[in-house]
Amino acid sequence: MDSRRSDADDGERGWPFLAAAYAFVVTMCGTTLPTPLYSLYQREFGFSSFMVTAIFAVYAAGVIVALLLLGSVSDFIGRRPVMLAALVLSGLSAVCFLLAQGLPTLFAGRVLSGLSAGLATGTATVTVIELAPERRRRAATLLATGANLGGLGLGPLLAGVLAQYAPAPLKLVFVVDLVLVAVGAAVVLALPETVRKRSRPPLRPQRLRVPKEMRSTFAAAAMAGFAGFATLGLFTSVSPTFLSEVEGESNLAVAGAVAFSVFAASIAGQALGERLGPGRSLPGGCAVLVAGMAAIAGSLAIASLELLVLGAVVAGTGQGLSFHAAVRVVTERSPADHRAEVTSALFVLMYLALSIPVIGVGALTVAVGLRSAGLIFTGCVALLAVATLLRLRALSAEAPGR
Repeated sequence: MDSRRSDADDGERGWPFLAAAYAFVVTMCGTTLPTPLYSLYQREFGFSSFMVTAIFAVYAAGVIVALLLLGSVSDFIGRRPVMLAALVLSGLSAVCFLLAQGLPTLFAGRVLSGLSAGLATGTATVTVIELAPERRRRAATLLATGANLGGLGLGPLLAGVLAQYAPAPLKLVFVVDLVLVAVGAAVVLALPETVRKRSRPPLRPQRLRVPKEMRSTFAAAAMAGFAGFATLGLFTSVSPTFLSEVEGESNLAVAGAVAFSVFAASIAGQALGERLGPGRSLPGGCAVLVAGMAAIAGSLAIASLELLVLGAVVAGTGQGLSFHAAVRVVTERSPADHRAEVTSALFVLMYLALSIPVIGVGALTVAVGLRSAGLIFTGCVALLAVATLLRLRALSAEAPGR
């Protein structure tokens, strides 16, 4: 049995939930560091654009495996051990990339990175919220989702700038990452534990369970989230290829900045969603996402970098609106002793969205070419967002009669 200090004792001091957010940012940052580097790896090891999507999909598979097998383990053994394990795996992933000699090492690094993200995603989200003072819980939800996507956005920006303007483009960024991970591990060791009782976790795959009272909203949010995360997957895997082969832009710092822009816009969308509330954020996010897809499609059609950046910002804003609404519903309505489990269920669906459409883009690239594959992708995402809008309208019409 393990007792914990109260939120009033630890959370009122302010630092624990901010420190947990830093560790969350570092973990997620490590998962997207390779994004602007794939073109360098392609030249170094001689693999195709389709293989880039396969490497990315292995990462997403690692996330899903970790969420299904270990998504609720922090409810049993505590938040700190799981967050520390996530950072250790992140460090091992960086070592794989630092020593990469070919595809097997890249695949190993991505698997470790995915396992790291899978452990951290649900656990760190809940930890940030639980460590926050009671009066700042809602702001902590925004901080947690912002740390998640902010870390994902900082990865390609950091890697792109260092690869373009610093020596050893395939080495230095991972040395920097290892330093950040070491600091994150020290921070986690200093955090107070929030789990009151320790017990042995069940040794079975996690069921994706959602409380009955929130299933309708959860389903609609998951549809919107699927469309949004599919867009994030595109920008963290093949967008540098779009930039170089369709837009004619080969600067790695630009590639990292474009990927960063979609995540920065997502954080802005989440901040806006905090003001609007879930009832407006879900449909609003879908509508904005459709506009973003139109801009991205236009950029591919006429080879316009400016339009691609606009589409990234607009689509990221729409994704942030719906994503924040989904996480807020899950964390506010889930029972405390199952909160990490339900949060992990949401993220399993999001990471399926992150991987499956991107693999489809890779396959379509081989069949119809890069530009056509991108246009088909944007059309499918827009259709899903429209379908979600229609579902939300139907739920709204049903609500008065419930």
